[in-house]
Amino acid sequence: MDRKDFLNSIGMGAAGFALINCVGCKKNNSGSPGTSSPAGIDFTLDLSATANVALTNNGGYLSSNGIIVAKTSAGNYIAVQRSCTHENYSLVYQGSNSRFYCANHGATFSESGSVTNGPANRSLTTYNTQLTGTSLRVYS
Repeated sequence: MDRKDFLNSIGMGAAGFALINCVGCKKNNSGSPGTSSPAGIDFTLDLSATANVALTNNGGYLSSNGIIVAKTSAGNYIAVQRSCTHENYSLVYQGSNSRFYCANHGATFSESGSVTNGPANRSLTTYNTQLTGTSLRVYS
């Protein structure tokens, strides 16, 4: 192998490595551009359904229709947009800490959606919840 072939093979290896890292860091656009939140939300979750069992426990949460629906440690239902307002990465609900968390850059939000730790500087969009029997309605 001569010098040109050697440098070419190293360059191709580095390019492949960079591509793999970029794909692994792909943002979750959740079907919407930028960091906008879903609009016109109105859906109902059947809390007796197996798919929604996470919402029967305090601190549990699930994602549906671009929204995180959570049951707080106090037993109240809350709903916020699923993506971080900083760079649109998916959030998780940490019931033990009473917050929403973005693992990508460490942004945190209170249960009411306000920013508690940057780099995000805009609050999450919140949605209304209404429990009737075992039906939980989430709406704008």
